[in-house]
Amino acid sequence: MHESGYASLGLPFTYFPFRVSNLDDAIRGMRGLGIRGFGVSHPFKQKVINLLDALDPVAARIGAVNTIVNDDGRLVGHNTDWVGAVRALEEVCGLDRARVLLVGAGGAGRAIAFGLGERGALVTIANRDEERARKLSEETSARFASLEETSRASEYDVIVNATTLGQADVAPTLSAIPEKALRRGQVVMDIVYKPVRTPLVELATNAGATVVHGGRMLLHQAAAQFELYTNRSAPLAVMDAALRLAIPHPTL
Repeated sequence: MHESGYASLGLPFTYFPFRVSNLDDAIRGMRGLGIRGFGVSHPFKQKVINLLDALDPVAARIGAVNTIVNDDGRLVGHNTDWVGAVRALEEVCGLDRARVLLVGAGGAGRAIAFGLGERGALVTIANRDEERARKLSEETSARFASLEETSRASEYDVIVNATTLGQADVAPTLSAIPEKALRRGQVVMDIVYKPVRTPLVELATNAGATVVHGGRMLLHQAAAQFELYTNRSAPLAVMDAALRLAIPHPTL
């Protein structure tokens, strides 16, 4: 997505994945090499904060960073996860007063909880670590629930899986929501995109729900990152086409 976007605008940028074994050294490397931007993935979205010079106000509220921009040696943390999630959902539904069950309270879950709150959704947060879910619900004025709430997911308009359940290298056979709790008329989003067709996506599709797979959030958060890195409007159609080639799926 990023490389295709740069090429379409004639920008002399490139995008590389780095395997990080030492976060402190990685950030020092960013400063020393003059790297313009970093995308930050799990498990570093909260750990990286203390290594930065400043936070965007939204990232500070969320308490998680997925994007770092290097402005002449000053490293500023941003969060585009919430933008990606909200825009992906808004492609298929309105969020104001929508009853949303958010499963997961980690870095991505935090961002999504804040984003949903900004859009006026009525959010319930469930997480394996109940204390983390309780704390996040208090910070976002959401409702707290235990994981047992997933068995009552049919009562919600929108369901969002912000955990790694269903991810190929973590729990490829597991769904965050049981099949019997899914129904026609719901919107179900899974932020996992490796694979696109997770067990939850499969079950929700079979139940007749409107499905938002992880690729849509990935696209929109990347477009927001692109604009932070380049100070140019993201060529969304070009980036979308690149994504479709990278993770082909009939529903893309």
